[in-house]
Amino acid sequence: MYQLDNSSAGRSGFAGSAPQMLVFLGIVTLLIGGSSCRKGAAEGPIVLENRPVSASIAEADGLYAQRGDLMKVREALIALRQAMAAHPADYDIAWRVAKFNYYLGAHTTDEGEQEKSFHDGIDAGKLATRLDDNKPEGHFWLGANYGGDAEINTLAGLTDIDDIKHEMDAVIKADPTFEAGSAYMALGQVYMKAPKIFGGDLDKAIGYLEQGIKVGPHNGLLRVRLAQAYAEAHRNADAQKQIEALTSMKPVPGYEPEYNDAVKEARELQEKIKQ
Repeated sequence: MYQLDNSSAGRSGFAGSAPQMLVFLGIVTLLIGGSSCRKGAAEGPIVLENRPVSASIAEADGLYAQRGDLMKVREALIALRQAMAAHPADYDIAWRVAKFNYYLGAHTTDEGEQEKSFHDGIDAGKLATRLDDNKPEGHFWLGANYGGDAEINTLAGLTDIDDIKHEMDAVIKADPTFEAGSAYMALGQVYMKAPKIFGGDLDKAIGYLEQGIKVGPHNGLLRVRLAQAYAEAHRNADAQKQIEALTSMKPVPGYEPEYNDAVKEARELQEKIKQ
């Protein structure tokens, strides 16, 4: 990059002074080294190898807590990917990548970002279950991303049904109260939305959702899913009771965005029931 021209050096007076020439060469060497470092940094992301995993997770969790703004979710995923580059076998990073991708996929209006988020979430969920098959987080968020992918891809949805059931059964086996009974909610949705030829069964759906309410009575999304299932079964009075229970309770601290989503869906369902 930097080259010495002997003729120009002579004109500058360096040719006749060894000490000065050595100083000059030293400066040039430093310049070359500094330029190389800057070039190397520009070629790829900076990985903070010595940063504790706990610090990266705390940063990501803090951003995710502001998930009402999807830019914060995207920033949280960047922080987790950087941490994963340095700690590729960390279970707590892997399942969070799956979780945050699911939320992004479920809320973005960009179809390309939605599809990528669910696929990235599936990959991260699979990694988490390989790292620790006995904990519920990896199984739950893997199953959730399977479900998200099924919502936007009919062919994938038909093949994902058994995968979703498998992952949610694993969650219930590990901890039936995980995420306030959300595994029961996921199973209820599978049986409610799947075609009968692929195992769809409204009665089973209602059964799973009612089980979920027993372990997660303050789970707003579970309440609205049960209300939807009741409405599908033409049990409008029961659906209305779930809507009233949902709208009269306070959101669980930290789950305000999910509660707001549930209330919005409940209001829409209520309008349909009245028609």
